[in-house]
Amino acid sequence: MSSSPHNLVSHLSPLRFFIFLIFLILYGKAQKEALQVKVGVVLNTNVTLADLSLRAINMSLSEFYKTNKDFKTRIVLHIRDSKQTVVGAAASALYLIKKREVVAILGPGNSMHAPFIINLGNQSQVPIISFSATSPLLDSLRSPYFIRAAHDDSAQVHSISAILKSFRWREAVPIYVDNEFGEGILPYLVDAFQENNVRIRYRCAISLYSSNDQIENELLKLKTMPTRVFIVHMLPDLGSRLFSIAKKIGMMEPGYVWIVTNGIGDLISSMEESSVEDMHGVLGVKTYFSRSKELTYLKTRWRKRFGEELNHFECWAYDAATALAKSVEKISDVNMSFSGTKKNTSRDDIETDLDDIGTSLSGPKLLEALSTVSFKGVAGRFQLKQGKLEATIFKIINIEESGERTVGFWKSNVGLVKSVNASQSSRALRPIIWPGDTIGEPKGWEHPISPKKLRIAVPKKDGFNQFVKVTKDANTNIPAFSGFCIDVFDKVISQMPYHVPFDYIPFETPDGKSDGNYDEMVYKVFLGEYDGAVGDTTILANRSGYVDFALPYSETGIVFVVPVKDEREKGEWVFLKPLTKELWLLTAASFLYIGMMVWIFEYHADDDFKTHKMSDKISNVFYFSFSTLFFAHRKPSESFFTRALVVVWCFVLLILTQSYTATLTSMLTVQELRPTVRHMDDLKKSGVNVGYQSGSFTFERLKLMGYEESRLKAYDSPQEMRELFLNKSSNGGIDAAFDEVPYVKLFMAKYCSEYSIIEPTFKADGFGFAFPLGSPLVSDISRQILNITEGETMKAMENKWFYGERHCLDSTTTDTPIQLDHHSFRALFLMVFVVSVILLLLMWGSKRCKERQADEVESEAQDEVNEEGHVVDGEEADDNEHHIVDVDTALLRRKKLTSTSIPTRRATPLLRLKSA
Repeated sequence: MSSSPHNLVSHLSPLRFFIFLIFLILYGKAQKEALQVKVGVVLNTNVTLADLSLRAINMSLSEFYKTNKDFKTRIVLHIRDSKQTVVGAAASALYLIKKREVVAILGPGNSMHAPFIINLGNQSQVPIISFSATSPLLDSLRSPYFIRAAHDDSAQVHSISAILKSFRWREAVPIYVDNEFGEGILPYLVDAFQENNVRIRYRCAISLYSSNDQIENELLKLKTMPTRVFIVHMLPDLGSRLFSIAKKIGMMEPGYVWIVTNGIGDLISSMEESSVEDMHGVLGVKTYFSRSKELTYLKTRWRKRFGEELNHFECWAYDAATALAKSVEKISDVNMSFSGTKKNTSRDDIETDLDDIGTSLSGPKLLEALSTVSFKGVAGRFQLKQGKLEATIFKIINIEESGERTVGFWKSNVGLVKSVNASQSSRALRPIIWPGDTIGEPKGWEHPISPKKLRIAVPKKDGFNQFVKVTKDANTNIPAFSGFCIDVFDKVISQMPYHVPFDYIPFETPDGKSDGNYDEMVYKVFLGEYDGAVGDTTILANRSGYVDFALPYSETGIVFVVPVKDEREKGEWVFLKPLTKELWLLTAASFLYIGMMVWIFEYHADDDFKTHKMSDKISNVFYFSFSTLFFAHRKPSESFFTRALVVVWCFVLLILTQSYTATLTSMLTVQELRPTVRHMDDLKKSGVNVGYQSGSFTFERLKLMGYEESRLKAYDSPQEMRELFLNKSSNGGIDAAFDEVPYVKLFMAKYCSEYSIIEPTFKADGFGFAFPLGSPLVSDISRQILNITEGETMKAMENKWFYGERHCLDSTTTDTPIQLDHHSFRALFLMVFVVSVILLLLMWGSKRCKERQADEVESEAQDEVNEEGHVVDGEEADDNEHHIVDVDTALLRRKKLTSTSIPTRRATPLLRLKSA
């Protein structure tokens, strides 16, 4: 039984009672001295999450003022229940501003209740501080009085996109709650996905008030789609129902990928155990708060006081209250009342509660203080940027039956990392348990579970049936499909890692004729009448705007085919054709030049050469020069310089003769068959008819190239193409055909000896299989095409359908002249000229040196003779013979020095003198 206050006082002694009164007076005085600042709170007070946030606000203010007892201000909370409705939240905010004149409002509890309250705060200049309204759509209100003391949902979209990029998933389906909270993230999610080439195939919006049957119908619709990557953005109440139904209908099996945003990831700890079990294998993005002593202490106090785990909303609420208390203290000297703005109206019945709403005088100053406040809070550094907190790190979690497990982090300046302290992207997360309790990486899509098979269109062709052929059984009228293209597609599908059921559908009219050209067939795939097209369908730019093509599986290019004619060189002057006129003249001039140089060298080296007649000299020199073409001379030349020059000249002649021989051989063999037209420009000038394949895009290409439509003739088969060539343009046929390389190879397999391909080759990307835009089959089929084209499988199929065409691949020709011109041998002739000039200079230098030495010897000998000539006595006469012999010896010595260059007749008088 409780005691009354009167009984309590009666039990106190007078001294104690006096002390108690003094305490009350001092405490009341202290309270009276502190300025009471009214702050409103708008929350759903009967909701667990809001109730915990309100507890965090009260704890924050209590602990803040306990450590800051000297502050001049004290925040007094005025709490209003929003009744979980937008109207209730708006009415609560209006009441707090108009009746209580609060300087700020903490709240509302969610993004749906926020727009009206934000506009109301903007009108009254009362800051609205939210720690739980995270929708990015609220930024579009552009109210400076809206403070988001939290991260908005757009901050996490890049982390989700990074996960998809890491696993190479190209498609995803967002599943979101159909309200402001769910829709706010979508534009940012689309932009982030586009940066990594990820396509959003479908958007699944689920109302908060949807029944379980409605949710199941939506999920069954997703199950019929090929995409298996789902991004879930909603709160745990709706999320628990969603995953429970997904597990029920088999969408939590291997192959599925589920990624939840922080709307669920941050509140995993508050969800029921059964709901967490239903989410086994789900990946999640979770708000990350760095470890700090402030956060650790708060978690400990929170767990001790309330017995529950602290979540991120409560941390933001705690910091928001602290920031508001700091800001209020900064403006303690500002008038915190309202100015009346009631309007005068002549009719009271048209007034509303908004007409007499006041304006907070402290609002602008308080907003400025909130924008500049900075401190280390429990959720990290509290510092607003553009009116909200900035997120730089998110935690990536893997949800298991026992709870959550961290598998990595996303950092704004790095990307995905395994550790929060990592400074470089690891490009992978820790091992993940996927739905179905598997560890194998899901490929992100499967063929939809549906009884409907893929309808694959096959063109109906009258010719070139080696590529594709459609026939019908005479009795059952069941179509049969064959050809190279059909074999390639069947092989590709058989190697796919999953089953792809399909049926070939002839692209034909009820009477069995083709239903249109290839462009029309591709367009019907775009319209959804077919699920794909298989055949000899060329990949073109205009077609790729309607469908997606797999990689080409055939050779590429478009070429002209023309008949050939026998142009064997049979003229009597054919031996002159290998060299141009200029080269012949240059060669002849070189022979004359070599002859002249040999004449000069031999004239100074051979005395017998000087005694010959002029006619003999000319004939000998030029015979020597021209005969080096055929044989080496037995008698060596007298001059060293002649021999050196001839060696170089023989080297030049060797190259010249070998090139001549090779060119002449080519002219007499390779050029036996030449195309009737050497270049495509000649076709336009000649005005001949050009053939094209019926239904092919080459018809339009020819018109774009400038060919008149009247000159274009269509054919359906290689046989018709051959007949048109035989008739020629004069009889309504053709003199050239313009077609793709695969068809031309098929034609040339039979008639390669009669026709040739002229260059250039025009661009075309070859044959490809067509599928609707965004079809996930394209990437897997392209991968299998690469596998079979790089192996022996493709060669075997080509040999099966196109056997015999390979020897005709060299039938192409060019219009490059085969004659050799003087430019090809310019360096060789220049080398001969330079060597001859150098040898000539050396010869003249050697000659001058020897003559100088001979003159010196002769001068010495003459001096000796003159000295002996002065003796007149009898002894001189007796010694004449001795002196003559000495002079003769000196002359012989000079002859040895000058070799054979000094004539012997100069020594004759001396010999006669000796004999006398």
